[in-house]
Amino acid sequence: MAHFAELDDNNAVIQVVVVGNDVTTAAGPLGENDMHVDGETWCVDFFKTPNWKQTSYNNNFRKQYAGIGYIYDSAKDKFLCPQPFASWALDAEDDWQAPVTFPTVIEYGDPAEKYIISWEESNLRWTAKSQQSQENPSSNFNWDVATLSWVAA
Repeated sequence: MAHFAELDDNNAVIQVVVVGNDVTTAAGPLGENDMHVDGETWCVDFFKTPNWKQTSYNNNFRKQYAGIGYIYDSAKDKFLCPQPFASWALDAEDDWQAPVTFPTVIEYGDPAEKYIISWEESNLRWTAKSQQSQENPSSNFNWDVATLSWVAA
């Protein structure tokens, strides 16, 4: 199956559709012509909307599979994830990175349990809760970048 993303006027993905590989285009069946403009033209003609780009379900081209809210960067010919937080920036591979590196310690206890880790935009830091007692304030932690350890919140 071939997958196509419909874009709005700002190149944001508003829907993704699946089209049969057997749809005939000037270059042959869609299934044999990844990223060929004929597939996008077929979508324009069939759906009667003007802006379509093919996306790869297996991430074989245009960086990654498009989802609603993703942005198509025409200069890079890639689909980019939405920016998760205002403080995050794109790295050299066009992946969003927090201003503080993700914690290296993600487990605690014996047997090991994973922390529930999230980004706190208001304080620009990683926070964690233990899985066993999420409602208990004593189970809340902040990542200390100087010591590379969790400290009680």
